[in-house]
This record gives sequence, C-alpha cells and structure tokens, in this order.
Amino acid sequence: MSSPAAEVVGLLTVRGETIAVAESLTGGLVAAEITSVPGASKVFRGSVTAYATELKHELLGVDATLLAQRGAVDPQVAAQMAAGVRKALGADWGIATTGVAGPDPQDGQPVGTVFVAVDGPGETENGTAPGEKTAALRLNGGRAEIRMESVRSVLALLLKRIAGEQTGNERAQDTERNGGF
Repeated sequence: MSSPAAEVVGLLTVRGETIAVAESLTGGLVAAEITSVPGASKVFRGSVTAYATELKHELLGVDATLLAQRGAVDPQVAAQMAAGVRKALGADWGIATTGVAGPDPQDGQPVGTVFVAVDGPGETENGTAPGEKTAALRLNGGRAEIRMESVRSVLALLLKRIAGEQTGNERAQDTERNGGF
C-alpha cells in the first residue's frame, strides 16, 4: 500500500499537474512528506511556511480584515492560503494547513482545532468551487500527533478532490464513447 503522498505524486505526475503547499501549524511537514517521495520534483513547485499571522497576508494574500476579525485559525483563512500559494508559486493545486497544535489555545480556538484546504483547477474567480474545498478537524493528542494528523488530512482532502475530478471526467468520456448526452 502506498502512502497518501506517494498517491498524490503519482496522480499529479500522470495528469501533468503541479502542487504548492502553504503551512502554518505543520511547519513544513506537508512539504517534507511530499518531497520524501521519489519523483516529487516533477510535481512539487514549493512551499511557504507562514507561521506568523502577518505572513499569511503578506506572502499568501490572505485578507487582512479576515485575519484581524477571526484570527489565523479559520476555514476561510485556510482556503485563502491554499489559493494564495497556488497563485504565488504558479501551481495547478494549492493546499494549506492552519490550526492550533498546542500546548495553548490560539485566537480563541482550543488545541486540536485545525482547518485544511485545497484549491485547484476549475476554481471560480472568488475562490469557490463545487465539492469540498476545506475540512474542519477536531484532533486529539499531543502536539506531534495533531501536526501529523493535519498532514494526513490535507493530503486526503487533496486526493478526494482529484478523485472527484477524475470520476467526473471519466463519466463524461464514457458518455461520449457510448453515444450518450
């Protein structure tokens, strides 16, 4: 059985697509997981570890008012981070993690509150798309467990989005082959 990162690299290689990563609480772990896969250089554009809140705005284009009102631990922040890294690094797909790994709460959010997001082909101008784009997680465990589960979760969300696109495309091709409409 292959790892989620290996599946991501394999699928994106076949599709000829690229990925960029924006990370906060995971501090580079998502990028490290992807780049541990042989052949990742064909698909991995790079990453931004925007640990400080102001860097989420300055480097990734997250709305400053949103950050001021809700803090960095928010589903819209995660979505804007994914869209921002995708644009900044010129990738087909952008993924992001933001949350509280502990030991203390942050921005009024308890430890274990995590948001992961995916931004990919077919997104509309305002950053919305059909299907899942963000996932809200309530994770248990220590700091290391929360961070590693965040890595697994963002890769799983990406795989779900890619699989959803493939399923839709395969259905369209099958309909065309069989004379359907």
